[in-house]
Amino acid sequence: MRRTALRRLATLGAAVLLSTPFATPVRAATTVQRQVHTAGRVTGLGAGAGFTWPGVYFEGRFRGTSVGLALDDAVNDYDVQVDGGAPTTLVTPGDTTHWITGLRAGAHTVRIAKRTESPWDLAVFRGLVAGPGGRILSRPAARHRQIEFIGDSWTAGYGDMSTSRDCSGDGVLTRNSNADQAFGPRTARSLGADYQVNAWSGIGMVRNYNGSSPGTDYRTYYDRAFQAVDETPWRRPPSWHPQVIVIGLGINDFSTALNPGEKWADEAALAADFRTAYQGFLDKLRGIYGPAAYFVLTYPDLSYRTTALADSIQQIVAERGDRVRALYYDNNALGLDLLGCDWHPSLHDHAILAGTLTAALRTLPVKW
Repeated sequence: MRRTALRRLATLGAAVLLSTPFATPVRAATTVQRQVHTAGRVTGLGAGAGFTWPGVYFEGRFRGTSVGLALDDAVNDYDVQVDGGAPTTLVTPGDTTHWITGLRAGAHTVRIAKRTESPWDLAVFRGLVAGPGGRILSRPAARHRQIEFIGDSWTAGYGDMSTSRDCSGDGVLTRNSNADQAFGPRTARSLGADYQVNAWSGIGMVRNYNGSSPGTDYRTYYDRAFQAVDETPWRRPPSWHPQVIVIGLGINDFSTALNPGEKWADEAALAADFRTAYQGFLDKLRGIYGPAAYFVLTYPDLSYRTTALADSIQQIVAERGDRVRALYYDNNALGLDLLGCDWHPSLHDHAILAGTLTAALRTLPVKW
């Protein structure tokens, strides 16, 4: 994983983070947040908005024949859409204003979404810039429906644009990953919902992929505004109150065999720890989002190695009551090809997963 900008900030600590050229995080709405609509985990940095989590999006309105997108990000890729048209990809823009020109005169919408993961790399969006003779209009209204997606590489859209499982080589994985086309955003758009994609590839509930980074797991990072800096707690705005929280954790806990030296004696011990941690995490989220929220715990077919994940999820759901549901993704029955990078879901698969999840959410008695 890349550890450039935020590695430096994390090493120096929060006090130095606050004195960097990115400016001081603030709680009040910044110029950008007053100008555009976003539901993502963003933190005010001067007049701009800083973020690291994948899938963060900004939606704005303007009048004229052109508009500029002011960004400071030399690491991530973005999808840009005007008036709901086909997205174009903005590759590692750097510190620049990207101009969209040649539009018909009149009012337009523009949307920019972060495609890639960057736990250690801070991105800053400084807002929209009106073109000659144009002006920025009031931001689009927030959607009443809200969904939070919590998970790992499946949720983050890891390698979903690839047509080959082999994504070795510099930049291949990054160019072929697109959180905005993963099942979460697809589901949210089909339901007319705002959303967050709070996902990190390789992370598990208690055990990361192949036992990596022992002592940390998804719960280590969930509360952070900037994933790799523990002194930057995300301050949930009152406007963020998801009615549904979709959780997809457990693949990394169970998909690889335990290694010598790991703290669990066997898979049964790992599964017990997993269930306890999951229950505690659900308690935490219930305390944040209240008794009316619904939780959907998703999991794919891992029968090639273990049934511990499926058994654990089913046991958790049985103990939690009606507002916690399970959704099993049967790889074979759904026809998933797993042709994305490193055997991850492809665009074809994410479309299927989104359809399956959307259908499941429609059955919930949610008061949207």
